[in-house]
Amino acid sequence: MTQPLNYTIFKDDEEHVITITPEIQRRPGDVMYITGVYKLMEGEVGMGDIVFDDEMRQWEHTGVGSYLNHTDAAEIAGFIQVNHITAQNVAL
Repeated sequence: MTQPLNYTIFKDDEEHVITITPEIQRRPGDVMYITGVYKLMEGEVGMGDIVFDDEMRQWEHTGVGSYLNHTDAAEIAGFIQVNHITAQNVAL
């Protein structure tokens, strides 16, 4: 996953569109490096980051005090994992 994606989550009977933006670093030779950090935004409001380990298996949500609870963050993390794997398979 190298481009921002939108994910819709339903909370309190309302639809919330969360934009997930991967943090990518450029390495020498113009090589893209996906850091495992994904910024979450709803419009202009930051919802923290989801940070994965090197294997994209373990994650944590850094949005202390954000509107998202652990269950919401787990749902979004699963979405990121699926899209990360799909993007890797397309690149092969």
